[in-house]
Amino acid sequence: MIEPKDLDKEQLLAFINDAAKNWLAHDGLWFLEVEKAYGMNSAIELDGNAWKAFTQIEARRIMKRLNIASNGGIPALVQALKFRLYAFINVQEIVEVSDKHCIFQMKDCRVQAARKRKRLHDFPCKPVGILEYTYFANTIDTRIETRCIACPPDPHPEDFYCCWEFRIKD
Repeated sequence: MIEPKDLDKEQLLAFINDAAKNWLAHDGLWFLEVEKAYGMNSAIELDGNAWKAFTQIEARRIMKRLNIASNGGIPALVQALKFRLYAFINVQEIVEVSDKHCIFQMKDCRVQAARKRKRLHDFPCKPVGILEYTYFANTIDTRIETRCIACPPDPHPEDFYCCWEFRIKD
């Protein structure tokens, strides 16, 4: 019988990818059940509360695993964003970066791509995204301000679903 410690690098990377997909599937199923029971507005509110807490846990664990010091600025945030669970299953890119700011784009999002395949409107994730990215960035560095450039239900170009700017407060 195979044990996790017996997996080679390729198997471990595939396992991380599967684990991230399972995590996202659970998040989506949870959301759908809350929406069914309480409606879309309540589901978004409760989802935002959950993401606010989860994203801080995720940021702290990434910082610990990668030895990222607190208040490491934009370079620390850029590094941490590469290790979020989303990074293993979505296509994301830092399209602009300096010591004081960066622009992050979600080029391909599994949730939005699935809705597009089903010919559904984009999921209106902006209220949750604002909480998620703000609290993630502030956990990495309390000086970082987060600004949403575009996120559904906002209109966005075909080459990304959402776009965020992170800037060190002056």
